Amino acid sequence: MKILVSNDDGIDAIGLKLLAEFASGLGEVVVCAPKYEQSGRSHGVVFDRPFEVLEVDDFKYIGAKAYRIDAAPADCVRFALDVIDPKFDFVFAGINRGLNLGDDISYSGTCAISFEAGFAGIPAVSFSSKSKCIEESAGYLNAVWDYLTEKKAFEHASIFNVNIPRDPKGILLTTQGRFYYKDKFIPCEDANTYKAEYCLARSPETVINPSVDIDAVLSGYCSVTPLCTKRTDFEAYERLKFLT
Repeated sequence: MKILVSNDDGIDAIGLKLLAEFASGLGEVVVCAPKYEQSGRSHGVVFDRPFEVLEVDDFKYIGAKAYRIDAAPADCVRFALDVIDPKFDFVFAGINRGLNLGDDISYSGTCAISFEAGFAGIPAVSFSSKSKCIEESAGYLNAVWDYLTEKKAFEHASIFNVNIPRDPKGILLTTQGRFYYKDKFIPCEDANTYKAEYCLARSPETVINPSVDIDAVLSGYCSVTPLCTKRTDFEAYERLKFLT
């Protein structure tokens, strides 16, 4: 099995190292990751300039080739499939420094990696954790992989978004919720300049439905959410097609 591993926190991130180590126990690993942190880049790509790609030795200790790419997370997947090998069996993204839950998935470079793999027809999993417990979360990757394989999950969906809290009580299959973070734009000392500050929009006291990713994680469970690349509103399509 051949696995492409990437992230949006940059090639030096501890989460990428731990995920690549885990993946090396499943098969052959290739790492393609951004030169710098690209958090919040979503599915953006670089098309207005050339970008540097350097092979590095950072992952030789697990027998993996690795490439440092001066571009976006989605570009890392696009480059790997076009130049390195179009036939990866899986794409893993993460372990992201910070949870990717609810509508905030739209902003995630980590999840964009999985969506880019989905466009290419390759099954993918994005892994995220709270920033202060990434190493602990890495110890739970085997449990998540066992869950996905025992349920034959990839026969039903090709993209999964996984969020691992500290000391998970277990794993719950979830749907995507709404916003986990909220932001405020704070004026700076310079005129006409603002800085975005982010804070949690939810707390454990507001848990309503553990079948939703945010509520599951706030309840202490690891959430596993099947996602897809299609954005068609099929209900609207079915209603509207008879009106045209």
